[in-house]
Amino acid sequence: MLTAFTRAFKTPDLRKKLLFTLGIIVLFRLGSLVPVPGVSYTAVQNCLADAPKNTGVLGLANLFSGGALLQLSIFALGIMPYITASIIVQLLTVVIPRFEALKKEGQQGQAKMTQYTRYLTIGLAVLQSSTLITFAQNPQSLFGATCTNILSNDSIPTLVIMVLTMTAGTGLVMWMGELVTDKGIGNGMSLLIFTSIAATFPSSLWAIQQQEGRWDIFLGVILLGFLIIALVVFVEQSQRRIPVQYAKRQVGRQMYGGTSTYIPLKVNMAGVIPVIFASSLLALPTLIAQFNRSATGDQPGWVTWIDQHLVTGDDPVYMLIYIGLILFFTFFYVSITFNPTEVADNMKKYGGFIPGIRAGRPTAEYLDYVITRITVPGAIYLGLVSLIPLIALVLVGANQNFPFGGTSILIIVGVGLETVKQIESQLQQRHYEGFLR
Repeated sequence: MLTAFTRAFKTPDLRKKLLFTLGIIVLFRLGSLVPVPGVSYTAVQNCLADAPKNTGVLGLANLFSGGALLQLSIFALGIMPYITASIIVQLLTVVIPRFEALKKEGQQGQAKMTQYTRYLTIGLAVLQSSTLITFAQNPQSLFGATCTNILSNDSIPTLVIMVLTMTAGTGLVMWMGELVTDKGIGNGMSLLIFTSIAATFPSSLWAIQQQEGRWDIFLGVILLGFLIIALVVFVEQSQRRIPVQYAKRQVGRQMYGGTSTYIPLKVNMAGVIPVIFASSLLALPTLIAQFNRSATGDQPGWVTWIDQHLVTGDDPVYMLIYIGLILFFTFFYVSITFNPTEVADNMKKYGGFIPGIRAGRPTAEYLDYVITRITVPGAIYLGLVSLIPLIALVLVGANQNFPFGGTSILIIVGVGLETVKQIESQLQQRHYEGFLR
């Protein structure tokens, strides 16, 4: 692998792409440390040192921003608004006929969908930045009761400038991600998320050592992390290959078809989306309860129940609801992203068939049967991986400090594999040995 990296840097155009990607990553991390106007950097750092680790929506957003959210930097929102906008547009494709028609128009339709996603990203950035600044005016909700004030100026013009700065930062991050996709290596948006999460790994691991004070637990966590990564890579690469045979057909004097191929169905076709959906949805009751607490201590019974069962991840009720939501969203997301009837119609149109299965409706029913059987272990796998940080909270008290589990490890492994495959293809085009010999 090291030899392959050396040869990649020796190739001028590939070296240029790699260095360009690294340069964008460095700029992205620098922007994550620059505070927005009106925020006291010293006060934020003092509050961060004493703050409990956030869970739910804020914890997930802070993870995707590489810690920039709670520092209220210019890139505080990171790539989260774009992720949310992409998911919303993808879900609306099933509901809105116009979006479904654009999806079928090929590259031109995809460009239009991307434009809609950009507009929605800016709108969500305005909404999320306004919400974050509202929380910043009452910093106890972000950093705990010990934090009293983090804004050096809370006048209306300053607050408007803060919203515009964070929104512009989101637009800049989105632009940098698209630049990496066009001129660099890998998917730009995914690489920025990868960078944000990977940036928190050293501090999270060291926090475990500081909390436990034992090197054997620290080394055990690292070894367990490598084992989890190996298992996740194995499952992410697993797929069910359905053989497809194309009949020979003659067009003019040319003979077409007669080839054999396969449809690769991944065990985890939904990726990390169900975990993000479940985490966000499960955090909404806590967010709603936050606005229904009174200063006198008198609060409704449902707020008390939420505080008892849905605030900490080690509660059995939280775990059961979390697993149930992941299972539901896994099947839901696979059902809207993979259409067996559409695949069967395309195969029939080009003379393809599955050996032993009639073309048309029987093929669609067979594909639906296979994808359902595959999704069951895939959903269970996502549920088990997402529970790793919660189990770590019970064993070593390191829920948010435990980096080898849940959303973070799925994104790290998925983006890492995809980027390595792209470098591999670039090397193979130049007749070099790749990473895998």
